[in-house]
Amino acid sequence: MAEFLVALADFDRRRAWAELGYSSLFWFLHRRLGLSKGAAYNRKVAADLIERCPDVLAPLRDGRLCLTSVVELAKVLTRSNVAEVLPRFFHCSRREAAEVSAAIRPLERPPLRDLVSTVPAESTATPMAAIRDNSVMVHPDEPLLRVIPGAATTVPLTEELRRLHVTVSRRFLAKLDVARDALSHSHPGATTESVLEVGLDLVLARHRDRRGIGARAQPSARTAAAGRVRAEAKREVWARDGGRCQWPLEGGGVCGSTLRLEYDHVLPRGRGGTSDTANIRLLCRFHNQWTARAMYGDEFMDRFAPHVPRASEPVTA
Repeated sequence: MAEFLVALADFDRRRAWAELGYSSLFWFLHRRLGLSKGAAYNRKVAADLIERCPDVLAPLRDGRLCLTSVVELAKVLTRSNVAEVLPRFFHCSRREAAEVSAAIRPLERPPLRDLVSTVPAESTATPMAAIRDNSVMVHPDEPLLRVIPGAATTVPLTEELRRLHVTVSRRFLAKLDVARDALSHSHPGATTESVLEVGLDLVLARHRDRRGIGARAQPSARTAAAGRVRAEAKREVWARDGGRCQWPLEGGGVCGSTLRLEYDHVLPRGRGGTSDTANIRLLCRFHNQWTARAMYGDEFMDRFAPHVPRASEPVTA
């Protein structure tokens, strides 16, 4: 792709597309090569950027810079800021690149509004077949984390502000109105964002309580006798591990998943392990059960976690 873009930049510089009867590089890519308009636009922008700033070529070649993020990069990159700006787009998805672009060049006077509109009935539900066809499994531990086109999108406006597009039901809107009334004393005139943020704060508070984060309770005799992880130990482990799965990766680093986290005994309690913080780590459910298979064997673990691949099987998404 990088070599094609280099050739395309030269092709555009010579205006060779005009000799073939086209009015621009874009129309040559779209009509002659048969690319979609989106693909043609992305490649034209990338070719222009290579011509304007050759520094982008090396990261395009080695994969640090993605073609879909080039469009956002082109909005803010200049010859004078290339050393500072270019690395900020390395390894970025399209959405992450848009956020970096908005932080560098924020939208002036971003509109702040709540908008409710209706959509055709056939568009309110996503067929399960479409979800399976268009879904992306992010992590083996997250089989329900799916990327469904159009389900919810964010548009960066400034470094701090985002516009969120999400499809909701009438039931949701009714609950939103009731919640706004319920908060009328503590949050008079609350915006939709304020109401939802209060709800999110309650979810996060419950999460902290369940994980023992910020808890002050002293361990009971029953907890100590059972060898369960004390709330104090949970707080310390959570802070130490940064609330992320600590399963080591072969290429360096850790899994880093933040979903379905569990407190894992490095040396299992059944084999003499303690519940001290030195013997506790955070693992996502998949890696917790994966290491249990390695420790206790497939036959034993099939009774508790048959959906987790056996230790002898490759881990695939």
